[in-house]
Amino acid sequence: MNNKALILPAETANISTMAKQLQAGDIAAIPTETVYGLAGDATNPAAVARIYTAKQRPARNPLIIHYASIDAMREDVYITPLAEKLAQAFWPGPLTLVLPQTPTCRISDLATAGLDTLAVRVPAHPVTQALLTACQRPLAAPSANRSGQLSPVSATQVAASLGDRIGFILDGGPCERGIESTILDVSGDIPHILRPGSITEAMLTFVIGPVQYGQAGVVDAPKAPGMLYRHYAPACPLRLSVDKPIPGETLIAFGPGPIPEGFASVLNLSPQGDLNEAAQHLFDYLYQCEQSGATRIAVMPIPSEGVGVAINERLHKAAEAVVA
Repeated sequence: MNNKALILPAETANISTMAKQLQAGDIAAIPTETVYGLAGDATNPAAVARIYTAKQRPARNPLIIHYASIDAMREDVYITPLAEKLAQAFWPGPLTLVLPQTPTCRISDLATAGLDTLAVRVPAHPVTQALLTACQRPLAAPSANRSGQLSPVSATQVAASLGDRIGFILDGGPCERGIESTILDVSGDIPHILRPGSITEAMLTFVIGPVQYGQAGVVDAPKAPGMLYRHYAPACPLRLSVDKPIPGETLIAFGPGPIPEGFASVLNLSPQGDLNEAAQHLFDYLYQCEQSGATRIAVMPIPSEGVGVAINERLHKAAEAVVA
């Protein structure tokens, strides 16, 4: 692969330079606490179009807009009392809220996929925060990979997927969380989890009471990213809840054991059985399987509790995407 993107360390001078390039309409890959994002000025239609083109992303799939603070987004979305409560509990952090747009919303229609709502969050990564502060404008930043592929959790993984399509990657080290943000739709009367993440249902319920899952009509008009059928796809077939090998398979294990024998190689998401550690390693280990030349991947059962719900959601979409 002909990688051309320049990987820059996340130093003050490089952050300042990157901010100026984003203000001028360029796009670049940046670190967040969840996964690396492909950032562009969300108020600039040309910059947003560059994001869609680089990712080969369907235009009906909206983007998450990142802000330095909740106050910075008040011009673009209505901050409801429920949203204020959630922001106080979880921002900065890996929670995205879907909120109604205001009449003064500055965000490009392309970034919203023509919807009257906006998916917004305040990221916790210090590099992203510094960049947003220096840039002084909201940034659209979907995962920095070609659409449908695995989300990158390191600068080198961004380069492998988009290195021939973008100019710069700001290297902030490995991502702390390892999976994309939880998306909660609070634009209506009942909060709906549109995408699970490390902010779990139990955590949300503790703050605001019961929430529901899902959204009708996601095939035609998804209200948030990550809801289309083909997503998080590795380059080879993926089997789930496996306890017996097929010859040549690489196993992604979980927990202290016993680990089934007979696999070509084994990567353990968390030998201690820690779901947060497993989430942090998920995309990285799937990348490692690809890079090792694995022809098949098997995954042991992972508990569907806490962040395990998000892990299993990503794995099921990955398995379906490969079959499709």
